[in-house]
Parts: sequence; C-alpha cells; structure tokens
Amino acid sequence: MTSETPVSRRLKTVKHIVIVLSGKGGVGKSSVSAQLALSLYASSPDVRVGILDVDLTGPSIPRMLGLDGYPVHQSSEGWVPVYADGTAGRLGCMSVGFLLKKKEDSVVWRGPKKNAMIRQFLGDVRWGTLDYLVIDTPPGTSDEHLSLMEHLAPMQDRLSSVIVTTPQAVALTDAMKCISFTRAVSLPVLGLIENMSGYVCPCCGEFTPIFSTGGGKAMAEKEDLTFLGSLPVDTELVTLLDAAEGPAQSSQNGISSSTDGDSFELLLRYQRTATWPLFKAIVQKAIESVPVSDSATV
Repeated sequence: MTSETPVSRRLKTVKHIVIVLSGKGGVGKSSVSAQLALSLYASSPDVRVGILDVDLTGPSIPRMLGLDGYPVHQSSEGWVPVYADGTAGRLGCMSVGFLLKKKEDSVVWRGPKKNAMIRQFLGDVRWGTLDYLVIDTPPGTSDEHLSLMEHLAPMQDRLSSVIVTTPQAVALTDAMKCISFTRAVSLPVLGLIENMSGYVCPCCGEFTPIFSTGGGKAMAEKEDLTFLGSLPVDTELVTLLDAAEGPAQSSQNGISSSTDGDSFELLLRYQRTATWPLFKAIVQKAIESVPVSDSATV
C-alpha cells in the first residue's frame, strides 16, 4: 500500500485527474485544456472542475479564462483557487500567472524550483471536492512532467491523460514522444485530439486543410489509442479565448457577474462557437474512458 503524502491528502477528494500533453508548442494544448475544463463543467450542473496551469514559463490559462490580473488569496487551509464562474465556485483555476507582479514578467527557474512550485500547487491549494482536475502542462516531456508523475504517484488509479497534436508531420513525430512518455510512466491515455485540422470558411463552409489531414487519426489507430476527434481552426474561438472576460471584467462592462452555470458568460459565449458541438462530442468520448476508482474520498 502506498504511504500517504501531503499531496495525496490534499487531493483525496479529487475523483479524476486529467493531464493534457503535447509533444511541441503551438499545437493549441492550452486552448484544448481550457475547452476541456469548460466542457466538463457544462456536462452536468453538479460537476466541479479545477484547472491547474503548470506551464510555468508560459502560463496562458488565466488569460483564456478571463482571469488575468486576479490575485491569489491565502486562507487557513491554503491557497484559494480563482473561480472563473464567480460565486458559483464550480470552476477553480490556479496558475503561476496569478503570482507574477506583471504578466509580462519572465519565469527563469531551474528544475528544483519548478518542482517545488508544482508540489505547492498540488499540496497547498484548497481544491476541495472535484470531479475533475485538468492539468495543463508545458510542451514536451521535461521537469514539470516528471515532477507531476512523482507527486501524483499515490493517485495512479485516478490519473489519465489526453495528447494534443496537429496534422503536421513534425507535430506527429513529437506526439509520439508523448506516447512513449505515457508508456514509460504507466500513465493511461484517454485519447488523442488532432487540433488545427483545417479551416472551415464561416461564410461558405468550405473546408481547407491548412497543413494536412488525417495524421492524428492514423497515428491513434497505429498506436492503439482512442481518436477523440479533429478540431478545425475556429476564428471565433480564437477571438473568445484571446479576449475572455472573467466575472469582474464582465461586471464592469455591464454583464452580470456569474452566480451559477446559467449565467457563466464565458461558457455561454463558448457554447455559441462552431467548436462547441465538436468538443462536446470529444469530451463525451473521453469520459467513457476515464478510469473508475473508489479511492477518492467525497
């Protein structure tokens, strides 16, 4: 039996932990992480979701969820997540981006300091009871990934991952390294998502393969992985995540602050994009593969 650790004690009420991986940068891994958190949140009015941004040198989740500039508060039980849905409190977020004095500040840390930060995020944040904790990681397989697997080892039965790639040959080659990593550390893979699989003209609906198409599906079949789906470039989604507004900004602009899922403005706008029905299907397929565990305490 694995001995309990500060991290496992803190996360004992988290049912499922999903790590989002990509072999290279620029494939839309963070936007997929944000959409995964939003889609899981929308899957049920009772689901509670956390999203942890461990891309320490390039944190982008706060921006995508409209939380830029929010402070992190300390309580007697640890750091309090920043809630993207306001007082509803069902979508909590934590990122090093909240700790920077200026969002333009660089994070120049060696491995040991990165490891300490990840340990603090996992062990000192008051996540509470969560159905899903989505973890956005940096590209590749480096210190952050090894630290995660080390600290989350006692929760192995609740861990899984999603791999994000684009149809480009170079991205697929790097995605293979992610697959190799998951096998080396015995991390289950829910499936593979092919992002930026093409461009659909919003006027005429014509599909244009920007890079190529079908590479992600072919790789998933070859490696015996579930192919979760393809996502074309959606300019409306890009605009939404680039200029997302959280509860405070929305209130300043005349939009009521969130009090429940029905008034979560970012989610409502996301559900009006062309990507929403595609990603909803992806999440439904992923949920079917989520490992079932009785070890989480609710």
